[in-house]
Amino acid sequence: MSHPNRRLVIRAAAVLAAGALSLTACGSSDDSGSAEASGGKSGGNLIAIITPSHDNPFFKAEAEAAKKKAESLGYQTSVASHDDDPNKQSELIDAAISRKAAAIILDNAGADASIGPVQKATDAGVPVFLIDREINKTGIAKAQIVSNNAQGAQLAAQAFVKAMKGKGNYVELTGKESDTNAGVRSKGFNDVISQYPDMKRVAQQTANWDQQEAFSKMETILQRNPDIQGVIAGNDTMAVGAVAALKAAKKTDVVVVGFDGSPDAIAQIKAGAMYATALQPAALGAQRAVEQADRFIKTGSTGQPEKQSIDCELVDRSNADQFGVFARL
Repeated sequence: MSHPNRRLVIRAAAVLAAGALSLTACGSSDDSGSAEASGGKSGGNLIAIITPSHDNPFFKAEAEAAKKKAESLGYQTSVASHDDDPNKQSELIDAAISRKAAAIILDNAGADASIGPVQKATDAGVPVFLIDREINKTGIAKAQIVSNNAQGAQLAAQAFVKAMKGKGNYVELTGKESDTNAGVRSKGFNDVISQYPDMKRVAQQTANWDQQEAFSKMETILQRNPDIQGVIAGNDTMAVGAVAALKAAKKTDVVVVGFDGSPDAIAQIKAGAMYATALQPAALGAQRAVEQADRFIKTGSTGQPEKQSIDCELVDRSNADQFGVFARL
């Protein structure tokens, strides 16, 4: 017969192990204490899906698409969020390695900060498939599947210039500096807008992809620069925050353009509060990553180059009814 104290120790260890993948949320603040897992198996039949917070509908959409595709192919899944915290990301990747996951689908927490954890997973025999955000190194992830951010930013900027008739004062809200997409989009905007000398950028500030931060930054910018005719934002979450600040300031004739193609942004476009957004197909990128992971698991090769891009589409009032959750209907 086992000693009672020994049974308690064993039980406590089991509880700790079971919690390894419950380090952070996979969705809204309502379920911020745990990761989501489907089924009971781990090991060679598990695909771990790790993204930023699902409070942003883009990341929720890609995680749900990856989960659905993986399960349709017969895999068990775990879904968790690193909340753009590199330390949480490292813990989640370590947990996937310890569970001997067949693959990791990752929307990473920093182009530089993610290199080490991706290398660690690869060295442990767990292939990593990156979506949405690249890292600043090639040869360690099996795939880096991202939207064509430069092309999408230029589409958005062209629509922005057209709406402003090539002149006026404007504000740019940028994303997280650690995210390469923020810089690529900002450059894409500038490559187009700089060709129009009567377009004057009176403020450029980061709102870190966040709606509330964009609202606050926009309020401050408007106090200093009340005479603006346009706002262009590196993602729709910030664009929607800017719309709210403009509405609070009773400025309803300012052109606002975003990037992502979120349902919230499309609703604002239909309502006339935003002019356009560049839609990046979140679900498609995530599905491709899972398909390539499946192929790699079964054959040892994805059959594709490591770096892959998917073109964005412009959404405005003329075609807004044709789009759903980061995809054409």
